[in-house]
Amino acid sequence: MASGSLLPLGALAQQAKRGGTLVIGSTQTARHLNGAVQSGVATAVPSTQIFASPLRFDDKWNPQPYLAESWKLAEDGKSLTLNLRHDALFHDGKPVTSADVAFTVMAIKANHPFQTMMGPVEKVDTPDPYTAIIRMSTPHPAIVLAMSPALCPILPKHIYGDGQDLKNHPRNSTDVIGSGPFRVTEFNPSQRVVMERFDKFFLPGKPYLDKIVINMAPDIATLVLSLERDEIQMIPFVTAATDLRRLQSNPQIALTAKGYEGIGALNWLAFNTAKKPLSDVRVRKAIATAVDKNFIVKALMGGFATVSDGPIVASSPFATTDLVRYPYDLKKAAQMLDDAGYKAGAGGERFKLTVDYLPGGDDQQKTVAEYLRGQLKKVGITVEVRASADFPAWAKRMATHDFDMSMDAVFNWGDPVIGVARTYLSTNIKPIVWTNTQSYNNPKVDELLNTAGGLVDPTQRKAYYATFQKIVTDELPILFINQIPYHTATVKKVANVPTTIWGPMSPFDEVYFK
Repeated sequence: MASGSLLPLGALAQQAKRGGTLVIGSTQTARHLNGAVQSGVATAVPSTQIFASPLRFDDKWNPQPYLAESWKLAEDGKSLTLNLRHDALFHDGKPVTSADVAFTVMAIKANHPFQTMMGPVEKVDTPDPYTAIIRMSTPHPAIVLAMSPALCPILPKHIYGDGQDLKNHPRNSTDVIGSGPFRVTEFNPSQRVVMERFDKFFLPGKPYLDKIVINMAPDIATLVLSLERDEIQMIPFVTAATDLRRLQSNPQIALTAKGYEGIGALNWLAFNTAKKPLSDVRVRKAIATAVDKNFIVKALMGGFATVSDGPIVASSPFATTDLVRYPYDLKKAAQMLDDAGYKAGAGGERFKLTVDYLPGGDDQQKTVAEYLRGQLKKVGITVEVRASADFPAWAKRMATHDFDMSMDAVFNWGDPVIGVARTYLSTNIKPIVWTNTQSYNNPKVDELLNTAGGLVDPTQRKAYYATFQKIVTDELPILFINQIPYHTATVKKVANVPTTIWGPMSPFDEVYFK
């Protein structure tokens, strides 16, 4: 059972000063601002300022009140009751009611790319304007985390309930109305988002800032320079060692890795298990044994990243240390390939493979792909590194399963039901990026994941996920390489930088300038 009631989220409120404009730098371009139908950082950062969600979370994974002042997950895990605040208003002055929550939850179920998140939801009862009861066909404890800011932005039914396609609704981009701490005054997809304080925001005295501006730039180097000049005051999601070192050495800049635990970002090498020779688990294990993860995180990533050995990030309550690991050993890797029947030919070559990588994150992606080319040559595997022109070109290769191996960056999204299961369920082998594009198929894994998702007891759930992690690291449809070292950089005058589990994908109602 999970229940909660009103607690103060910010202890520093009495010291906070009002006023000022926070300019955030980003290389990510949002197509629109409606996080109910779109996942990803580009949409989530502005969406969580514009729209309020039923709950928010602290830095210890504990749910906190937001639009819901109290809540209760039923003993059987099949319903979540939300008791809404009576004083929340949308930016156009209309009240936020249970009808908006019901409309939004069903809209997310129908439109959001994370199908498992609201999968078991059957309906939402609204016995009165301030009570919403989410009813589910099976126990679904992940529903509590699904009430988070980036995952469940409550939409105004009076605007979005007009029958138009929600994914392409004109109000996703123009005159966007939510009930969050800031309201949109300008949205130019390739240039900026401007949001001003909503004076009738339901949390008294919040937000502290007058305005938030998200400025788009083509590259991180431009943003770092702007931060150093105080033209912008925050850059979230910084990963490159060169940038982190530079920012770390600047006495005017504060750098934190806190606030990315819920996102749970992993950098990995995916294998197409439907293609020979990668369909042979012995070949995948030999490749894993030829890769020196410690060299990658220390030399290639400047010591900012940490090694990952499994599908669930170490910061998750569901992580286990009981994994199958592949200590670096080139001699052993060569012997494993011999034993698998892939002997070296006259020129020392055993076979050829291609490796793709996600464009845009060279420090995590391209650099590692190029390392793999040199490294696997040492054991007789010739690797061609294939660049994609842009994200859509890479995504198409993944979706059509037109690859041997590919580097990828994938988020856990807090609960394994939301962000982990999608990669391993055989029912999710689909022509869509960030599904089970590895064509991995193990009925036992399907059973473990499907059962774990419905267990209300956290200890039982953890045990099922531990077994899943052991099997997946043994069968190796993916070679886990490192946890992505996301950092938030700010000028030092910015106070209350969001460091909850959702970090920059949280409301900035408590951020202020010292």
